[in-house]
Amino acid sequence: MRLLHGDCLGVLPGLPEASVDLVVTSPPYNLGIAYQSFKDTAPREEFLQWCRQWAAELKRVMAADGSFFLNVGAAPSNPLLPHQLILALTDGPTPLFVLQNTFHWVKSITIETRGHEQISAGHFKPINSKRYVNDCHEYVFHLTKTGGVALDRRGAGVPYVHKSNIARWGHTGGADLRCRGNTWFIPYETIQSRDKERPHPATFPVALVEQCIRIHGKGPATRLLDPFLGIGTSAIAAHRQGLTDFIGIELDAHYLEVARERLLDETTRLAVEFPLF
Repeated sequence: MRLLHGDCLGVLPGLPEASVDLVVTSPPYNLGIAYQSFKDTAPREEFLQWCRQWAAELKRVMAADGSFFLNVGAAPSNPLLPHQLILALTDGPTPLFVLQNTFHWVKSITIETRGHEQISAGHFKPINSKRYVNDCHEYVFHLTKTGGVALDRRGAGVPYVHKSNIARWGHTGGADLRCRGNTWFIPYETIQSRDKERPHPATFPVALVEQCIRIHGKGPATRLLDPFLGIGTSAIAAHRQGLTDFIGIELDAHYLEVARERLLDETTRLAVEFPLF
């Protein structure tokens, strides 16, 4: 695994063409988030142009059948950003990518059971507003070069509730696993101290990256890239999924050091829990 320090626009040109199978990342959202080494308040057109620059480099380093999973959130007062960004990458006279799938990452949800009991699960960042409600979801856009990249739909699947469906539908192949669909409920792990356990203002759960790796469906041989590594969540996901070829790029030296420490803790923990002898 390679964790690299630098601006992705400076590092990406040094990577070989078609050397990456999968990109999973979450860039700055241009919503005024307080990063240590990045100003997240650029004018919108300037921000979108910057995104097209690094996205063009991602397209160059991606294999023809590669997938790019782009996680983007919004703010209740700024709801159009994810859509403006995806249009900047997929629309116009020279589109960079084709939008093949749109996944909705649900961080918190309340459902009513058949017994009419209301159950709430997950975590969200509450806001104090008389105009807006709490925002409990983000987008994961699945971008490809052609729009025709095959996925392992059941790689991140779920068992059938009614087992009779296994034999009823020929596409199951006799397996008790169906496509999860495009709504992913993935809550954050509960932590005791944000400063110590999640010292970054905008992270995603390890399970979100693992979901992308599984649905990509190429197994341990997958070459994964995260150009906005942050504190290393995607590196941990790559390790848990058995990937050996991983590249993470991070601008902030402090976040990169935290990422290296987290990955070391992860590998040490697994070595203790699952010794080789």
